[in-house]
Amino acid sequence: MSELKTNKISTNDQNNVAIDNALGLKSYTTAQRDALTSVAGDIIYNTTDSKPQFYNGTEWENFSLGIDISYLVIAGGGGGGELTTGGGAGGYRNSYASETSGRNSSTEDTITIIPDGSSTYTVTVGGGGSGGDFYTATEATAGNNSVFSTITSIGGGNGTNDLHQNNGGNGGSGGGSSYTGGSGTTAQGFDGGSGGSAGYTPGGGGGAGAAGGNWSAPNAGAGGNGLASSITGSSITRAGGGGSGGSTYWTPDRIASSGGTGGGGNGGTDNNVGSAGTANTGGGGGGGGLTSNGATVKAGGNGGSGVVILRWATADATIGATRTGLTDGGVQTDGTDSYIVFTAGTGSITFS
Repeated sequence: MSELKTNKISTNDQNNVAIDNALGLKSYTTAQRDALTSVAGDIIYNTTDSKPQFYNGTEWENFSLGIDISYLVIAGGGGGGELTTGGGAGGYRNSYASETSGRNSSTEDTITIIPDGSSTYTVTVGGGGSGGDFYTATEATAGNNSVFSTITSIGGGNGTNDLHQNNGGNGGSGGGSSYTGGSGTTAQGFDGGSGGSAGYTPGGGGGAGAAGGNWSAPNAGAGGNGLASSITGSSITRAGGGGSGGSTYWTPDRIASSGGTGGGGNGGTDNNVGSAGTANTGGGGGGGGLTSNGATVKAGGNGGSGVVILRWATADATIGATRTGLTDGGVQTDGTDSYIVFTAGTGSITFS
């Protein structure tokens, strides 16, 4: 027979139960718990798992107490233009510690997740956009979005073909143009550089931390710089814009520019194609160059792929082992925290 023991019972006029001391649930190991004859609604403290649990009529479940997840979500960078303009960096969203988020905005709020082993959260790592190729009439393309749960970072805008007199592509960070640079996204990245409405005066791609450089004779616009984060324990700069290409064919020369810090590709010159943005930084691709005799236009570089990084207190949760469709380096630790870096794919994850 069950027995109720108490030191004192008194009335309470607030329509609730008041207890002077902490409520102590009956403790059981997992083996002891499983030997009980339980009914729906039973509550215990499991000393094996160090968690309060309840019986739902079929099985024992942990109380679903939310935990905070810090994230760094960077989209794929835009491709560099086939006629010298740099691609924009992928959108940059950061909720770790007190670090700067994209477009030099304040740190975002963490996401609260339920570590119940069944609630799923989407992860998508955006690929970089393709560099343009003049001789195959292929325009550069924007980068692809990256996602974690409700957080979406926008792919970087593409650099443009000067002959078409287009503005740079809009995106997380804007692509460069010889006319008007593309627009970046609020709290994700800066605008691309411009050329002052004159052909072959290329602007650099925007970065997460700075706008793309404008044409300033004889220098093509440089890629905008990215931002640094220590979410993996060491400071790494990502999401730099692509630099613009050049050539000695023009007068004055168009001197190619470097990509922004954080994986932005360098612009090509004379016989060189634009460099690709660095993988898993969201860096924009460098703009293509022109040969010194003006005979051949070199292709722009591809944008760098994005990345999704998650960090949480090790004691709070364990990420599910099944992460189908995603590429990651496994769970790592830094002090009392765990983190995981997703480098490709799309899929769903769980925590328990």
